Amino acid sequence: MSFATEASKSRLDSIESDGEETETAVELSVVLPCLNEAETVGRCVEKARGSMEKHDIAGEVIVADNGSDDGSVEAAESAGARVVHIAQRGYGAAIQGGVDEARGDFVVMADADDSYALDEVHDFFEKLEEGCDFVMGNRFQGEIESEAMPILHRYVGNPVLSLIGRLFYGSDIGDFHCGMRGFRRDAYESLDVRSTGMEFASELVVKAELAGLRIEEIPTTLSPDGRSGDPHLNTWKDGWRHLRFLLLYSPTWLFLVPGVTMMGVGLLFMGWLYLGEFTVGAVSFTGVHSMMYAALAIMIGFQTVWFGLFTKNFAVNEGLLPEDKVVERLLEHFSLEGGLAIGGLLASLGLVGGFYAIALWRDHAFGSLDPANTFEVVIPSFLAMAIGVQIVFSSFFLSVLQLKHR
Repeated sequence: MSFATEASKSRLDSIESDGEETETAVELSVVLPCLNEAETVGRCVEKARGSMEKHDIAGEVIVADNGSDDGSVEAAESAGARVVHIAQRGYGAAIQGGVDEARGDFVVMADADDSYALDEVHDFFEKLEEGCDFVMGNRFQGEIESEAMPILHRYVGNPVLSLIGRLFYGSDIGDFHCGMRGFRRDAYESLDVRSTGMEFASELVVKAELAGLRIEEIPTTLSPDGRSGDPHLNTWKDGWRHLRFLLLYSPTWLFLVPGVTMMGVGLLFMGWLYLGEFTVGAVSFTGVHSMMYAALAIMIGFQTVWFGLFTKNFAVNEGLLPEDKVVERLLEHFSLEGGLAIGGLLASLGLVGGFYAIALWRDHAFGSLDPANTFEVVIPSFLAMAIGVQIVFSSFFLSVLQLKHR
């Protein structure tokens, strides 16, 4: 999807020669998103062009302007950039619009605030030429100059988000959010990147990992922002958007892992309570009150696992996520009839337990009962009925999701 307001141009310039059109090949396109960066965008363009000229790279610099009104467009054009105007606001929208207009087989993206070493774009180009699909800059392996990165970002935000990215997606990338990175155009186009905000940076890395692309990191330098105004990055808002994306694209860690953990803890806790008192340090857990919370953990965990299966199935069907072999094997053995049978059996066992509790009550002439005795029957029967009904309706819903897939 293009975010440019102008009609898309050809990826190759055509010039008239002897009455015939010939094509001038572009090897590398450097894309710089820009919003009111007149102070720095010209220097960024000059550095990128200088690097390409010095290393004999046939390239271009594209400034994807996102509505600047401070002279950024004029500064970029004066420095030799081709400016494309992107109507939809947002970092991701600007990058995508710029890449749509790029003519090179390889693309390097970076910020236009003169914080990245654009005089080193040839290093990214060389890695791409060697066969890499995606090349990430790593500021922690390179150099972070004094005051170039806020302390909170350097020691908390970036390390934590990068750690989550490595954990969730099995990645080896050490700097998930470096703004200078390069990729093959065809590899990028196969990823179907959609985010229009700052989370675009996370989406690009996550989808590259999920697609099994060849990814490498190279050290790079981060310098202080060369602008006098406030940075475009909002620490908490954009940090949350990155974290939210990492969670949404990992149903395993968002739903399945927490759900299985809660179910396991609840079952273990309830089992111990049936055997007797359960003690942790100076705290003793006993009686039906603790058992009710154990049952609640089992119910919430069970429902969360179903949410994970629903999400995985939907995301795979829509092409948002690649197939998960474990989930695929589970679904191969799933059938609506089997789900109905299991759910119906559990619900029936719950009803039997409920009738048994009523019988106990009848034996006491429907008078007062000892909760410690009756609730040991009521709680598991209630749990069996609730989970049984969930299985029945969840099986129907999962079958609906699989209609398109099948």
